[in-house]
Amino acid sequence: MITVVDASVACKWFFNEPLAAEARRIAVSDATFIAPDLILAECATAAWRRARDGTITPAHARAFLSALPRWFESLAPTAELHQPAFEMAHELGHPVYDCLYLALAEREQSVAVTADRAFADRVAGSRWKHRLEALSQGEQPGEGPREDAL
Repeated sequence: MITVVDASVACKWFFNEPLAAEARRIAVSDATFIAPDLILAECATAAWRRARDGTITPAHARAFLSALPRWFESLAPTAELHQPAFEMAHELGHPVYDCLYLALAEREQSVAVTADRAFADRVAGSRWKHRLEALSQGEQPGEGPREDAL
């Protein structure tokens, strides 16, 4: 099964934050992961913010960024997705960068997974509702970063 994973989910594979347990369950599933190449920049920004505020060490950030591309079967060029993503963004009233993941799911006739509740809520009432799943609530307390995944 091909699954599009957005940055909000991929970061949870490596960082201890809400819904990390749910994201990690997806990480160890039989799914094959794909994403727009934008995910690398979004995750690098998230790692930079965490390293800057001391939530993680710079070494953890570097290890995360080094490991991240290996989690994906393919990273689709944003240039292939920006026009359909724009149309989705226009119809949904939501930023294009999130819609890139939805556009990839639509193109691949797959499902995208997000932890972005606002995005999931926007898509839930649209014609693309079958293309996006939100991480569910119920994280197990005390689960830490996936250091072993680095």
